[in-house]
Amino acid sequence: MADEQKPKQKIGFTIIKNDPTDGHKGYGIGSLSLENVSPVIVDVEEGVARVEIGAMHARSDTERGIKFTTNREDSAGGKPYWLVWVTIDQLPEGPYYAGMASCEMVINREKRRGYKLLADHVNRMDKSMKRKFLLENLDERSKVILRDFLQSHDPMIWERSPDELKEALATSD
Repeated sequence: MADEQKPKQKIGFTIIKNDPTDGHKGYGIGSLSLENVSPVIVDVEEGVARVEIGAMHARSDTERGIKFTTNREDSAGGKPYWLVWVTIDQLPEGPYYAGMASCEMVINREKRRGYKLLADHVNRMDKSMKRKFLLENLDERSKVILRDFLQSHDPMIWERSPDELKEALATSD
């Protein structure tokens, strides 16, 4: 195939392991490492939370086959979900939950339509990576589901996590 016939190369989002600038000051400066970020999907109606790595690229099992729009009416009657960006960091004692931010999603499987604000998802992932806790939009039930999941996933990670997280997930139950 001649050069003029080749389709343009798409620049994909690259997940870089370790320090992207280790040992040089060239390519990779300003790149983000996503190796410490995990997407957790909270299914409010089912009362479960699970890690769905596919959500890093909007391809989780929950999102698959759904056309998302920014119009809430498109997914009217759908199920509520939360996508929670969880960032883990290391202390000398071991890993801990360093940042966390929740994003709303509504999915109507019958219509194959969903509601989410992609810009909000990206911005909140960035806040989680910057060691912020943005969980104020979670309802009481979702806080309980997420807190129980985090505690049961690894009790020691939960214990080492800052009080700010524990307060953000505190409920009146």
